[in-house]
Amino acid sequence: MSAPTGRRTAVRFFLGFLAVALLVAGGLSYFASPDPDGLDTVTLNGCDVVETDAGEQLEGTCIAQHAGDHALSGGPLADYTVGGGEGTVGVAGVIGVLVTLVLAAGLFWLLRRRSPGRE
Repeated sequence: MSAPTGRRTAVRFFLGFLAVALLVAGGLSYFASPDPDGLDTVTLNGCDVVETDAGEQLEGTCIAQHAGDHALSGGPLADYTVGGGEGTVGVAGVIGVLVTLVLAAGLFWLLRRRSPGRE
């Protein structure tokens, strides 16, 4: 296999990978369950969620009793949406995939092996 053919195959593979990743993130993410996952469910065992004037509050004894919002809870992609908007799960997924791939490509570029005579 010559170098151009190998490079073309690699480019096709990565473009195909990108297309599938964007399709999964942008399309299939709308089918994800909005219900709490297993960890959320376990941490809430022993508590009841009560609606108050200040918002939701936990009553009872559970390990989530003193939990608070994380530092990025007000961020633009919080709760897997764009700006908290309904129906933006796919857009947030696509943004997440693109950011992850750009960061991974940058890391690979920084850590790549270089030939002794090339910089």
